[in-house]
Amino acid sequence: MLIKIKKGWELPESAATPESTFLKRRSLLKGLAAGPILAATAGLLSGCDGENSQTAQAADSEPDPSAGLYPVQRNLRYRLDREITSEELATTYNNYYEFGSSKNIWQKAQALPLRPWTVQIDGMVEAPIEIGIDDLLAKMPLEERVYRHRCVEAWSMAVPYSGFPLKALVDMARPLGSAKYLKMVTFKDESVASGQKASWYPWPYVEGLTIEEANNELSFIATGLYGKPIPKQNGAPLRLAVPWKYGFKHVKGLVRFEFTDKRPVSFWEEIQGSEYGFWANVNPEVPHPRWSQATERLLGVDERVPTLLYNGYGEFVADLYSGLQGERLFI
Repeated sequence: MLIKIKKGWELPESAATPESTFLKRRSLLKGLAAGPILAATAGLLSGCDGENSQTAQAADSEPDPSAGLYPVQRNLRYRLDREITSEELATTYNNYYEFGSSKNIWQKAQALPLRPWTVQIDGMVEAPIEIGIDDLLAKMPLEERVYRHRCVEAWSMAVPYSGFPLKALVDMARPLGSAKYLKMVTFKDESVASGQKASWYPWPYVEGLTIEEANNELSFIATGLYGKPIPKQNGAPLRLAVPWKYGFKHVKGLVRFEFTDKRPVSFWEEIQGSEYGFWANVNPEVPHPRWSQATERLLGVDERVPTLLYNGYGEFVADLYSGLQGERLFI
């Protein structure tokens, strides 16, 4: 008889709480457990998504041309040990420094035009590619995945992303064997993103992964959220989701994928490299220089839970870091 041993992150599909039920019985958290610490460091806390007491109303006057692609089928390989965070919370309290340092930037983000949107794939590849977002989506195998999201600010959520494996884009790009890293770059447009007028930030926002990380099955490009096109404040039209890493690695509004043999210096690493490194893997035993990472606050629930190594995805990613003991892998 074949006996299946469930993984630590698995639960029956029947145990997942529907979003509608959760919305009816959730209670909004009125304060941050780590408020005094986080308020003092708001200027340096990086790109994560979260909560707000306001409701995100439909601020877009133009419909998203990709709306007909969603919802897509959920991949049941990626299940969770917690309830899905309500859509209201996940879409109304967002860090997006391109639009300002306030958490309440979802309204400002509606100014971002999503069409035309062109993506460049270049660097150490067989042939550079320039492709429109809708043509790119037509080529990619779209699916839905429910992922944990762990912010460096010590809160977390669980959301249903739609999109495609980053490996599918890597395969399309056909990088050379000498390419060791994937550098990702966001849009730059001061006319709609007022935060980019702040000259002390190194715009555009840059992030990077090793080729091995980019090809890992968990690495995902999110194009949808809650069965719809992903909202602008959450990173439309293309956003990285690497759930074993802190949220500031989850770069939004992507316009370029560059394959290179040099490790990219990421946005927050350039600003404050002693606090935000290249790897940024979640580890409860390695504190941020100014606060603990041992526990996290679940958005929408007055509860703190222990943080898991690699955010609970160790069985997928731990082997990526074998032999890198000399590296600063966490934070």
